[in-house]
Amino acid sequence: MTRPALRTPLRSVIPLLCAAAAAATPACGEDLIRELRQVPYRIVYESFQDDNWDLFLIRADGAQRVNLTRTPDVHELYPHLSPDGTKISFEVDSGEGDSKTRDVYWMNLDGSGRRRVAPGARDGCWTADSRRIVYLKNEFEKFTVMDYVTKGVFFHDPATGRDEEHPKRDLHHLFAICCTPDGKWVIGSVHGGMGFAHAMVAIEMRGQRVVDLKIAGCRPDASPDGRRLVWASSDYSLGVGDLDLSGAEPRVVNVRELIVSDKPIKVQHADWSPDGRYVAFTRGLYKKGLGLSPALVGLRAPGWNICVADAAASNRWIAITSDGNSNKEPDWVPVAKKP
Repeated sequence: MTRPALRTPLRSVIPLLCAAAAAATPACGEDLIRELRQVPYRIVYESFQDDNWDLFLIRADGAQRVNLTRTPDVHELYPHLSPDGTKISFEVDSGEGDSKTRDVYWMNLDGSGRRRVAPGARDGCWTADSRRIVYLKNEFEKFTVMDYVTKGVFFHDPATGRDEEHPKRDLHHLFAICCTPDGKWVIGSVHGGMGFAHAMVAIEMRGQRVVDLKIAGCRPDASPDGRRLVWASSDYSLGVGDLDLSGAEPRVVNVRELIVSDKPIKVQHADWSPDGRYVAFTRGLYKKGLGLSPALVGLRAPGWNICVADAAASNRWIAITSDGNSNKEPDWVPVAKKP
């Protein structure tokens, strides 16, 4: 796939990126950019450009941005890469008013082969073997932007087009799910459902167990090696902990803070790089009185940008986008494996 070159030289972009980040971190500078320039992975994310949500692909250092979808009649959101680096699951919002719908789709990394997975669904992610998409069904027929209004966990096989419901049929009010690399658990947030006020839980992939991970926050992401978990530990911080999958039930230990942001700048949507060295996340303005959180999928978030953090250091990060066009939900693109 041919990618257009940056219109502005990277040496001119770096001061702009650093200016946006300087207020919160002393780590911004050419040292981190130099590291990220050598990273072989890319990042896909959603952005609101020209009155439309599209999915964009960008290098880890912020270079060579490409629009993958280019569909002015519908909105693409919430991209998630298959672990083998070949396919993307995503959401599509279409229609207006009472006819508006949100459906789960998948496509090849280059944007070809677009297929609908399920109508009235959201939060698609891939199993560790890249063979199935796990998704949540909307609780009600009428569209809502609220992320936790879901009922049921389902598995879709792109090869056959078949869907299967999770054996535990009372799963509801889940959101922001991910799968563990060992293929045994789905980890996600739950709000006001399944006996929880608000929690992060691990759900047995093929069984009935629901395990409270006993950590505050939401929107978790398991590292590719299955040894760590990163999540929004508050509206203004990202937490990271060691994920122990060796016992009968998962647990998270050695919890620490990776990013701490000064109010009213919010941090959300953390995602591990394939080698576990970096975490991509979103950062932008949030203050009470604005209504619903701009972190919600499909809501405009003026001033929000994609950032990359060093996973081994506290508050060592840099913004890799600077236009502030509601840049959210980053997901790393692994190097595609040869068949």
